[in-house]
Amino acid sequence: MWKEFSRSYLARNPAAGRTVAAAALAAAFFLSLVIGLFYNLWVYEVERIIREEGGWQARVTVPADGPAPEELLKALTDFANVESAALADPTAEGEAVIELTFRRRGRIYADLALIRQTLDLPEEAVQAHELLLSRYLVSDPQDPDPPLLLPFLLAVVGAVALALVLLIRNAFAITMQSRLHQFGILSSVGATPRQLRVCLLQEAAVLALIPLAAGTALGLAGCAGVLAAVNAAAADLAGRQDAVFRLHPLVVAGALGAALVTVLVSAWLPAFRLSRMPPLQALQDGAGPQADRVRRRRGGGLLGLVFGVRGELAGCALRQSRRALRVANLSLLLSFLGFTAMLCFFTLSGISTRYTYFERYQDAWDVMARLPDASAEDFARLEPLQTLTGVRSATVYTRADAACRLDADDQSPALQQLGGLGAVAGDTAAPLEEGWLVNAPILVMDDASFLAYCEEAGLTPSLDGAILLNRVWDSLHSNFRDRLYLPFVRRDLTALTLTGPDGAVLGELPLLGCTDTPPALREEYDQYALVQFWPLSLWQSLPWAPAAEPGVTVRLLGPEGITAAGCEALQAAAAGQLDLTGLAYTIENRIAERAANDRMIAGAQAILGAFCLLLAAIGLANVFLNTLGFVGQRRREFARYLALGMTPGELRSLFWIEAAVIAGRPLVITLLLTGGMVAFMLRASYLDPAVFLAEAPVGPVALFAGLIAGAVALAYALGARRVLAGDLTHLLKDDSLR
Repeated sequence: MWKEFSRSYLARNPAAGRTVAAAALAAAFFLSLVIGLFYNLWVYEVERIIREEGGWQARVTVPADGPAPEELLKALTDFANVESAALADPTAEGEAVIELTFRRRGRIYADLALIRQTLDLPEEAVQAHELLLSRYLVSDPQDPDPPLLLPFLLAVVGAVALALVLLIRNAFAITMQSRLHQFGILSSVGATPRQLRVCLLQEAAVLALIPLAAGTALGLAGCAGVLAAVNAAAADLAGRQDAVFRLHPLVVAGALGAALVTVLVSAWLPAFRLSRMPPLQALQDGAGPQADRVRRRRGGGLLGLVFGVRGELAGCALRQSRRALRVANLSLLLSFLGFTAMLCFFTLSGISTRYTYFERYQDAWDVMARLPDASAEDFARLEPLQTLTGVRSATVYTRADAACRLDADDQSPALQQLGGLGAVAGDTAAPLEEGWLVNAPILVMDDASFLAYCEEAGLTPSLDGAILLNRVWDSLHSNFRDRLYLPFVRRDLTALTLTGPDGAVLGELPLLGCTDTPPALREEYDQYALVQFWPLSLWQSLPWAPAAEPGVTVRLLGPEGITAAGCEALQAAAAGQLDLTGLAYTIENRIAERAANDRMIAGAQAILGAFCLLLAAIGLANVFLNTLGFVGQRRREFARYLALGMTPGELRSLFWIEAAVIAGRPLVITLLLTGGMVAFMLRASYLDPAVFLAEAPVGPVALFAGLIAGAVALAYALGARRVLAGDLTHLLKDDSLR
C-alpha cells in the first residue's frame, strides 16, 4: 500500500511534501533553540551558584563544644546516600563545618531528617543548600513557597512544544484534507483505518527525517549565536562571567526526540480523525468546501458591510479556516502585543529613571566608593581622597538610626494648618500622648564637608551641633512626581530630644539650625522623617550617640563638565588610594553606570524582542502553511466563483481582504490594549503624556507591524499566484485519485 498510495502521491505532489518538510524544519529549529537556551541558562545558573556559594548540597555545623568533627565525619559517610563528606574551613566562632554531597538528590531532605534524628543533632545544625537544590528541581516538601523559576521555564518550553504541535498538526491536516476524496475511494475498496494511519505516519517520518536533523542543527547554532550576542551586550558589566555555549549529547538527543515526537503526534491527530471518517462522508467532503456549511451572519458581517459580496466570501473563507489559523492568530497577537508593551514599558521606565535618578543626581556625584567593613574610626584613613588631583569636592559619611520626640507645638504653623503630621503621613506616623515619635536618621559627615555644608545652608560654621533637614512632603496637595514640601518644625527650634527606635530617650541634641536643602549626595531620604546631619567630631563627643551602621561611603566630585574619560581617571586614582588603606571596597562612576544601565536595558530589550520575533515566526509559518497548503481546495473554490461570473481581479482581491484581516486584527487589538495600558501607567506615575509621546517607540513598533503585514501579504500573494495559475474550470469535473 505504501508503494501504490503514499510513494506515488508524494511523487506526483511535491508541494505537499515541501509543506510538511518546512513544518518539520520549523518545529525542529524552534524546539532545539528553546531547549538549547534552557539548558545553557540552567548550566550557567548552576555554575554561578557553585562559584559564589560552593558546590555542597548540605552542611552539618558542629559547635566548638560539640562532638569531635572526625567522629561525626565518619558517622556521616556511613549513610548510604551520602556520596562525599569533607571538612570545610571553621567559622569565626570556632565551629567545624562538614559539607555533604549525595548520590540521589531527590532524597536529600528525607536523608537530612534521618541524619538529624540518628545523630541527635539540633535542627539548626543541619542546613540544605536550597538554592542549588532548587536548580535540580529538588525542594523542601515542608516549604510552603518553593522556588518556581525552573518549573516556570520548563512550562515555557512545554508551551512552545504545544504551539509547535498545533502548527505542524495544521500542516498535516492541510495535506490530508486535500486527500479526503482519495481516502474515501481507498476505504470503499477495502482499506482499513489502521492501514491508512500507518501509511500517513510513514509519510510523516520519511518527509520529516532530514528536516528534523537540519532544523536541530540550525536551532543549536542559533542558540550559540544568542549567547554570543548576550555576552557582547553585557561585556562591560562588572563581576559577570561570560556564558559559554555548552552542548551535551543528551541535549541533542532530547531536541531531536522532542521534535520527532512533536511531528509524529502532529501527524497522528489528523490521521486518526480522517481514518475513522466514513467513506461516503470522505467522498463528499473531498469535493471541497461546501457553501451550505458556512453559517451566514446577519447583515453579512463587518467585511460584508465594507467590501460587499467579496468581503462576505472572504469572511466565509476565514471562518472555515479559523481552526487552521488558531496558532497564527494567537502567535501574531501575543508577539505584537508583547513587543509593543515591552517597548512602551521600557520607554516609561527609562523616562522615570532618568528624571528621578540620573538627572536628579547628575550634579551630586561623579565617583562613589562603598567600604562595607569600614567605620567612623576609619574616616582619617580616607582623608587623602579629598586632596586627589581633579577632586572638586569629597565627602566621607556613614549612617545611624534614631528617632525623636516631637511635641505638637513644635510642628511648623504650615503643617499644623493641614492637621499635623498625621494628616500628611497617615499610618506611617507614630502618635504619642502629646506629640509624635518621628523617625530621625543621622548622616555623620567628615568635619570639613560638614563645615562646607554649613556655609551652603547659610549657617555659621561650627562643629558643636547638628543641622536639621526641615521639610515634610505635602502629600495632600502634590504627588510623588512633583512633590511640594512644607517646613516640618518651627524654625527657631534649638534642640531635639533623640530616642532609640523603641522610644527610650538618648539625650538632647543641640541644633545649629534648619534647612530645606540636603547636601549634594546621592541619597534618598524618608519624606516624613527629620533627617539630621552631624559632624564626625560631634558624634565622637556625645557618649549617648547612637551606633553607626556598618560601612562608610565616599562621594567625589570632579571638575565641572567632567567627561567619561575624566570619570574613569578619577575612579582609577580613587581606587589606587583606597588600595593603600587595606579596606575592602566597591567603586563606580556616574557616566559608566549610566552607560551600563543603557546596555542592560538594550540587552533585555534584545532578548525579549527575540522572543517576540520567535512567536511571530511561529504565527507567520502557520500563515504560509495555510495559504500554500490549501491550494487544491482554494482552486476548486475559485473555479466555482469563476463559473458564477467573477473576474480574476475580483478573485485576487479576496486574498488581499483575507490578508488584511489576518495582519490587521492583531495590530488593532494590540494598539487598543497598549493604549489603555500606557494611559494607566501614565496616570499611576503622574508623568506628562507629552513627555512620553515625544519619546514613544513609534519607529520600532511600526517596523514590527510592517514586518508582520509584509510577511502575511507575501504569503497570500504566493498563495494567490499558485491558486490562480492556469485554467481552473477543469477542476470542477476532476475526480482523479491524484
